[in-house]
Amino acid sequence: MRKLLVVVDMQKDFIDGALGFEGADKIIPGIAELISRYKKNGDEVVYTLDTHHEDYPDTAEGRHLPVPHCIEGTEGHGLCNELKDLLEGCRCFYKPTFGSLELGKYIEGCGEFFESIELCGLVSNICVLSNAVMCKAASPNSEIIVNSSLTSSMDETIHKECMDILKGIHVNVL
Repeated sequence: MRKLLVVVDMQKDFIDGALGFEGADKIIPGIAELISRYKKNGDEVVYTLDTHHEDYPDTAEGRHLPVPHCIEGTEGHGLCNELKDLLEGCRCFYKPTFGSLELGKYIEGCGEFFESIELCGLVSNICVLSNAVMCKAASPNSEIIVNSSLTSSMDETIHKECMDILKGIHVNVL
């Protein structure tokens, strides 16, 4: 059985753009190493891109988080430069909200193919959490893993609370 790595929203707007925060860039080297290790072992790597359009302010998310970000076609929508080449050729899931339903369907369609599904990226208490729940629902017998040092939040207390919530739904938090 193979392993799956899901790299969540490592986009410029979450690192040093519209919703960037201090320390977001510190997880990049570890994620790059993890991607390389998965590829070397012949395991699968996929990634998500938070994807919005010019109508973002009119969406439910835009009304609650009125900061335009990850607008398709802008620089902020793109992957951070350090991971762009490593993720070239990997399957990408564009998502209009926090969790990717398409990612969930893809994993569900693979049946019990993945022994484990590991998530890393940004932001821990929003998109990483949402996609971990999606992965758990799509493949309930796979081990779901989140390495707490390869995800981050603008608020360290909320990040730690998020890791506790993940443990509570049987996600293996490293």
